Amino acid sequence: MDILHLIDRLEALVTESFHLPFTSNVIVQEDTFLDIIDQMRVSIPEEVKLAKRTEAERERMLLQADEEANRIVDMARDKATALTEDHELVLFAKERAKEIEAEAHRQAEEILIDTDEYIIDQLSELEEQLMKTLTTVRNGLRHVQQTRSSTQQPSGDEEEEEGFEREAQTELSDEA
Repeated sequence: MDILHLIDRLEALVTESFHLPFTSNVIVQEDTFLDIIDQMRVSIPEEVKLAKRTEAERERMLLQADEEANRIVDMARDKATALTEDHELVLFAKERAKEIEAEAHRQAEEILIDTDEYIIDQLSELEEQLMKTLTTVRNGLRHVQQTRSSTQQPSGDEEEEEGFEREAQTELSDEA
C-alpha cells in the first residue's frame, strides 16, 4: 500500500476523531490508529525495496555504459589499424580514433550523469515520504500521549487550570 495513502488515512483519523472541548486534543480510536501504523511498517520496506531496485538499475546502466564505451574504443582501434597503409590515412585514423574515443567517453559520462540524477530524484522522494511519515507518526504519538495525560487529570477548577497550564507549557517546549 502506498505510504502517502496511509498518511492520508492517519490524518483523516485524527481530523474525524472526537474533539475535546476547550482543547486542541482529540480522542483517537486506538485500534484504527495502530492498524494504520502497522500498515506503514509493512509499506516502508516496499519503498526501500524500490530504492534498492533503482540502485541495481543504476549499476546495470553503468556496466552497460562501460561495455558500450569499451566496444566503441575497440572499434576505433580496429579502424585505426586498418587505416595504417598510408601516412595520410594513418594521421586521419589517429585523429578519428581520438574523436570516437572522446565521443564514447562523453556518451558514457552523459549516461552516468542521467543515471545519478534519476537515483538522486528517487531517493530524495523516498526520503521526503519517510520524513513526512515520521513527522506524522511523531505527531500522532505526541497527540495520543497528550490526550491520555489530559484524560487522567483529577477534576476541579483549580486542578483543571493547572492542567491547562502544564499542557500549554508542554506544547510550548515541544514546539521549541
